[in-house]
Amino acid sequence: MARIVIADDDVDIRELVAFKLRHSGHDVVAVGDGSAAVEACTAQRPDLVILDVMMPGMSGLDAARVIRNDESLAGLPIIMLTARAQESDIEQGFDAGADDYIVKPFSPRELASRVGAVLARAR
Repeated sequence: MARIVIADDDVDIRELVAFKLRHSGHDVVAVGDGSAAVEACTAQRPDLVILDVMMPGMSGLDAARVIRNDESLAGLPIIMLTARAQESDIEQGFDAGADDYIVKPFSPRELASRVGAVLARAR
């Protein structure tokens, strides 16, 4: 079981991801923006963070950069989960520090598999 922070401003997607990951046995903290994700990660370091790119306030890209620049969080695995599917968008996600990049719409089963793979690589 892993502790996972999910940040997405779309309540339906946030709840779907949280449900699927809880069903897979993970402890999930779901928040609505990048600032709240950084705060959740700082308050209690998770094993993984999943960030939407386009959110009000702090974007997922900015949150990833903040996480990567924080020494206590620098090695935290990050998955971007976003509708931004252009090659340049994906490149920006990896440049910001993402370990994986999943494009919406997505399969909840694939998401769970990729979460497992990223967590396994991090251990």
